[in-house]
Amino acid sequence: MTTWSIRPERFDTADATALRRDYYDEVASRYWGRPATAAEVDEGLAGDGVERLTAPTGAFVLGRYGEEAGQISPADEAGACGGVLLLLDADTAELTRVYIRPGLRGTGGGGFLLGALEDAARRLGARRMVLNTRLDLVEARALYARHGYAEIPAYCQGPYMEVWYGKEL
Repeated sequence: MTTWSIRPERFDTADATALRRDYYDEVASRYWGRPATAAEVDEGLAGDGVERLTAPTGAFVLGRYGEEAGQISPADEAGACGGVLLLLDADTAELTRVYIRPGLRGTGGGGFLLGALEDAARRLGARRMVLNTRLDLVEARALYARHGYAEIPAYCQGPYMEVWYGKEL
C-alpha cells in the first residue's frame, strides 16, 4: 500500500527548496493568471522569513509519498510541505506554506500534513492555529474546512490575504 510519511525537515534541503519553489510558482501563477517567471519565484522566496520556521519560533515538515511499511525508499516522492510559526502571543501558531503537489492531491496527504503541523504547533506550546489565504485557492480552503478550521476575523493584513481561518488545538 502506498502511504504518506510526514517528518520534520530543514526548509533549505533540496527537496524542501523544490517544494517551496513549486508552492510559490503555483500561488503566484494563479494570482496573476499567467505562469510565473523563474525570476518572480526567486523574488517571492527571497527574504520570505522561512528561516523562522525552526525551533524555537516554528517548524517545517516535508511529506513523502510512496513509503512502504515505514521504510524510506529513494523512489519516494517529496510531495508536500508546510510550516508553523509562533505568533506574538505564543499560544497561537500560524499555518504557512502548506503545499501538496497537484499530482498528489486527493491521496490523503492533506490530512496527514495538517495533523503533523498541528502536532508541531502543540510541541511549540501553541493552543490554537490560525492561517490566512486567498479566495481563489479553493482546494486549500476546502482542506482547511474538512479538518475543522473555521473562518475567523482578520488577525493580520496583507496584499494576498482575503480570508482567515482558525482552530483550537
